[in-house]
Amino acid sequence: MDLVRILYIEDDMTTAKYLTEFLEEYGFDVRHTDSISSALSFVNQSAYDLILLDLSLPDFDGFELLKSTNVSDLPIIVISAMSDTNTKVKAFRYGASDYMVKPIDLLELEARIWSHLKRYGKIAFSKEKALFYIENGHVCFDGKIIDFTPVEFDIFQILLKNRNQTVSRERLTNALSSVSSHRTLDYHIKNIRVKIGDNSKNPQYLKTEYGMGYKLIF
Repeated sequence: MDLVRILYIEDDMTTAKYLTEFLEEYGFDVRHTDSISSALSFVNQSAYDLILLDLSLPDFDGFELLKSTNVSDLPIIVISAMSDTNTKVKAFRYGASDYMVKPIDLLELEARIWSHLKRYGKIAFSKEKALFYIENGHVCFDGKIIDFTPVEFDIFQILLKNRNQTVSRERLTNALSSVSSHRTLDYHIKNIRVKIGDNSKNPQYLKTEYGMGYKLIF
């Protein structure tokens, strides 16, 4: 499948850099711009699969893009600091597909992106093929919610964000205040394996990289 092409419109350069790097790490092809004028020009020149849109921009507000007929067939996720109901309602009435209030959870954003791409027919997406994903604050596996404890969820979320890469034991223990030792981490990893149905002697998804850490593979 070709890379999903995302047009990201945001004038805060720090936020834009952070979010763009996250999305590119997850395999998206991201084109960033900081104005509505250039965004409309990009839409006219190239095909995109989805738009991420801030509302407060230097030339026009984001509603000008929502009103454009050139983007009427694209899913548009508004990411804005404005949290009042009137602004949200206005965005949806002008054609926004979704609305997230800053600061946002990046893993939740990724899940919403895939959901809208499927809904708009931009990809033939199967949750079963994705295996693991986060939806409404829960980890799901093959379409079913996994009953993780809060600590297990936090560990798994780190592994999921760094999927197919080894995450060191030190990084996991340092990131989780409730994981006080390597032995405690081993206990949680064992429980995670049981809950995802992995074989501890020959794991298919959660691999132990001896002397290094753990890797979630899919």
